Amino acid sequence: MAAQPRPIGFWLKLLDRLIDEHFAEVLEEHGVTRRQWQILNVLSAGEATVEHLDEAVAPFLAEEEGESSLEHLTELIESGWVSATEAGYEMTDRGRLAFQKLSEVVSELRDYAGEGVSAEEYQQTLQVLETMARNLGWDDAAE
Repeated sequence: MAAQPRPIGFWLKLLDRLIDEHFAEVLEEHGVTRRQWQILNVLSAGEATVEHLDEAVAPFLAEEEGESSLEHLTELIESGWVSATEAGYEMTDRGRLAFQKLSEVVSELRDYAGEGVSAEEYQQTLQVLETMARNLGWDDAAE
């Protein structure tokens, strides 16, 4: 008797866990947490407030526990990668250099995770997942 295919929820949760584990492992080797990486990624586009950072990385924060970007900024500031400004936070030159190096590592991990998946398959997967999220009530205008 053939085994039943596993449902999408199984694959989504498994993939999410594996992505978290691999990103955490690779980034920790470079002294950065995944949340710090995400904050640096947002700051690479320019200065941002804590509110903007919280909004940008909201899917990754444990909001029910009151987690905020602010707790992750502290170590980035202490390392000299981010500085506080009158309007919010921005990456320093040192932070931009570290971000550039980390970007290469993250790109390699993304390439590894996507081996065997064509660009068309990847885009189609993103479209399917977005459609399903919208069907279940997600609205990016509310983000």
